Amino acid sequence: MAGEPKHPVRLHARSDVADANPAETISDEELCRNAAAHDSAAFEALVDRYQARAFRLACSMLGNEEDARDVSQDAFVRLHEAAGSFDGRSRFSTWFYRILVNLCIDHKRRGKWWSKMLPLARPGEDQDLDVPHIDPPSDDPGPELDAIHTQLTANLHKALERLPPSQRAAILLQTEKDLTSREIAEILNCSENTARVHIHRALAHLKKIMREGN
Repeated sequence: MAGEPKHPVRLHARSDVADANPAETISDEELCRNAAAHDSAAFEALVDRYQARAFRLACSMLGNEEDARDVSQDAFVRLHEAAGSFDGRSRFSTWFYRILVNLCIDHKRRGKWWSKMLPLARPGEDQDLDVPHIDPPSDDPGPELDAIHTQLTANLHKALERLPPSQRAAILLQTEKDLTSREIAEILNCSENTARVHIHRALAHLKKIMREGN
C-alpha cells in the first residue's frame, strides 16, 4: 500500500519480541490478555502470528490486495483498542476473525456490493441441493496440469466473488481456517444451524457457477 500507514499501529513484530517473550510457548489468549495490559511486545507477537493469515482471509473475501491490506490493518487497530474486551469464552482466533470478517462485510456494504448478490435462502429451501464433487487431477507434473490448476483457481476466485457475504465468509472460514460450524457461528453472530446453511448454500452456488463457466 502506497504512502504512510493511516493508523499509528505498528504491524510488524519487533526483532526483540522473541527474546522478550518466547511466543511459541505463550498462547494467543495469554498474549491478548497481556496486550490488554498495555504490553506492546505481546501485541506485536499477535500481529506477527496473524498478519499473514488476516491478509489472506481479507484478500479472499474482498478480492483486492490493497483493500485487504487496509481492512486487515484496521482489524489490528481494533484488536489494539479492544483487547480488554476479550473474555476468553472463545478462542482468540475466533474472536479476532469475527472482527476481521465484520470489517470485510462492512467494507463491501460501503461499496454497494450487496446489490449484486443473490438473497440468502430461507432454511429448508436448499435441502435438495447436493454438495459439489471435484475429481482430483492427475498427479503427473507438467505444464498442462499447471495451466489447468491456474485456470481453476482463477475461476474459483471469480465464483467466490459472486457469493453473498455471509456465505462467502462461512465457506472461507471453513476451508482456509478449518473452523467448525460452531466457531463460524460465533464469528458471524448467528446460530450453528444458520452457519451450516450458509456453508451448504455456498457450496451449492459455487457448484452451479463453476458448471456454468462463471
